[in-house]
Amino acid sequence: MSDGTFTQLLDLACGILLLAAVLVLWRRELATIVRVFAAQGAALAAIAALLAVHEHRWELLGVAAGIAVLRAAVLPHLMRRALAASGGAQEAAPLVNVAASLLTAAALTLLAYAVARPLTELAPSPATRALPVGLAVVLIGFFALVTRRHALSQVVGFLLVDNGITAVAFLATSGVPLIVELGVSFDVLFAVLVLQILTTRMRAAFGSTDLDDLRRLHD
Repeated sequence: MSDGTFTQLLDLACGILLLAAVLVLWRRELATIVRVFAAQGAALAAIAALLAVHEHRWELLGVAAGIAVLRAAVLPHLMRRALAASGGAQEAAPLVNVAASLLTAAALTLLAYAVARPLTELAPSPATRALPVGLAVVLIGFFALVTRRHALSQVVGFLLVDNGITAVAFLATSGVPLIVELGVSFDVLFAVLVLQILTTRMRAAFGSTDLDDLRRLHD
């Protein structure tokens, strides 16, 4: 693979990664949010695969395949089951409206580029130049985590943070050891399995998984 082709494909994959995070803030339909998260998982797997091919580190292909299976297929499937069990189809009005959320996402992206600029100038390469994208996804994931009200939306925010951290690790170090990625992935899988169990029980006990509704019940 030529350097030019690698750069273009890497930029495309990183663009999809960032766009998916922004779409999570834009959309309120939970099923759509899950599909967007699956697309982001595929983009993350593509980043790992591109680095593997370009740098001839074939063990990264195994990591890329694992990411594709887990984050683009297994986790979205579990979230769909949790969504079906909860009975909710749409996110309640978030703490920050859509327009303000998109403006915040733009500001966080600019902040990520400003913070990462010294690193990109220190070791300029196609991978390090894309570092701000991973950092922006982390910041947007945190924002989604604290402004969404539905339990599933908050879990998606947590998973956005995890995807962003993984992207930064790949772009900064050209990949992480397989055993480390497997350990992190199984932790994330366990968290989503717990989510599915909890949402099923919350729905059965309280009739809702909206966190504001549960707070009112507590009060």
